[in-house]
Amino acid sequence: MTMRILIGDDHPLVQAALRSALSTVLPDLDIIACQSLDEAVSVLSAQSDEIDLILWDLTMPGIQGFAALFILSAQFPMVPVAIISARQDAATIRRAIAYGASGYIPKSLSLPEMAEAITKILAGEIWMPPNVGGRGSIQSADVELAARMASLSAQQLRILTMIVEGKLNKQIAGELDIAEQTVKGHVSTILRKLGVGSRTQAAVLAERLSFRQPGGA
Repeated sequence: MTMRILIGDDHPLVQAALRSALSTVLPDLDIIACQSLDEAVSVLSAQSDEIDLILWDLTMPGIQGFAALFILSAQFPMVPVAIISARQDAATIRRAIAYGASGYIPKSLSLPEMAEAITKILAGEIWMPPNVGGRGSIQSADVELAARMASLSAQQLRILTMIVEGKLNKQIAGELDIAEQTVKGHVSTILRKLGVGSRTQAAVLAERLSFRQPGGA
């Protein structure tokens, strides 16, 4: 049976390495490479029931940190998402798992290790580097907040990332090609679901979940 994996990474060399790693253990494999969230959403909207796994880089054009993880999980809940990143600190890895990722694969892994990790994720396991251990350092408040974020729709999550970037309703409406009144309605819903009273408070909460990931790739 052919496996289909969508790779979200804007580095061609990384895409080539992943193709090489996976082809050694999964000969019947179809890989779709995307270089932006919009491209990935377009592909998934057309064939999400045919995609077995999403491998997503934490740093992508137009969206960084864990925002894409929440958006993809909200819009395509039946497709598992694993993070692949140059960042390999334990706190980031544990957060990714706590926020719903099916695995976390450091780019520093050898090709055989990468292939083994992806094989286990495809088999339904939650995979992260053995030296990381459990989720011990995740604060319960962040886990609770992640659950609130998960209650937002994909569109609301997109708007929240733009709020974090300091964009006004008019700018958000223009970029998403929707009415400004629609944006206002979404913002009100975002504030209600997050339990905050202002855009600034919502942005602070989103920052706590590393919606803008500093450094790394």
